[in-house]
Amino acid sequence: MFFDNIDHENLVQFIERRVGDPRIIRLIRKWLKAGISEEGEWSETKVGTPQGAVISPLLANIYLHYVLDQWVQEWRKRKATGEAIIVRYAGDFVLGFQYQREAERFRQEVGERLREYGLELHAEKTRLIQFGRFAAGDRKREGKGAPETFDFLGFTHSCGTTFKTGKFTVKRKTVGKRMAAKLKDIRTKLQRRMHEPVAEVGNWLGRVVQGFFNYHAIPGNFPRLRSFRHDVARHWWHVLRRRTQRQKLGAKGYTAMVNRYLPKPVLCHPYPMERFCAKYPR
Repeated sequence: MFFDNIDHENLVQFIERRVGDPRIIRLIRKWLKAGISEEGEWSETKVGTPQGAVISPLLANIYLHYVLDQWVQEWRKRKATGEAIIVRYAGDFVLGFQYQREAERFRQEVGERLREYGLELHAEKTRLIQFGRFAAGDRKREGKGAPETFDFLGFTHSCGTTFKTGKFTVKRKTVGKRMAAKLKDIRTKLQRRMHEPVAEVGNWLGRVVQGFFNYHAIPGNFPRLRSFRHDVARHWWHVLRRRTQRQKLGAKGYTAMVNRYLPKPVLCHPYPMERFCAKYPR
């Protein structure tokens, strides 16, 4: 876990580059040494940021800004001959290189860089893949299958083409395992709330579905949104039918109930090239 392996002394040195007030530095040191309380027993923390503290993401981003972000910029200027990009969110990041040899070299050197500061790459999540507008053609000539996909920030990214022009585009859809886990959690909670009023459960379920849409409603992900809403409605229908043996919910009543409480999928986020154009349903 990235947050659990941050070196305190290196972190404080990075913060001192931005903050000159010694009182703030002293307060941050106290936060870092707050320790962990488990089952009533306190233990000291020598590495890592405070668990559950609102300042932890901020401190972690400062740490990686100097350990990774700035180092990548310098590496790109000094050693890269082709294009090189990085996208990072907290402890997760994706890098793209124009040339395979530079990607292989970077993978080795970034591992050494992170080890200097007490971090390491996740063995299961770190891999090199062919990706981009030339990946499909190159792999076809080499006798390989379709380009590999990768998961990042809850979405599976794959190579694709636009419907109208046939140009290359990055397709994104909700990670299947994450969506299945969310549906399982909803089904469990519905079973617990089986005998609560329909309106109360419907309003709660509507907020859950809308919350899922607010994050996952991106271009190209509409089939997953529609499938999510359908599965949620199906689980709710099964629970309601188990409430009593006398009256069964018919198809018309089921459809009216779903349309009343569960919002329909609407894309909330723009295409990657359209910035600051997020749309949320009223």
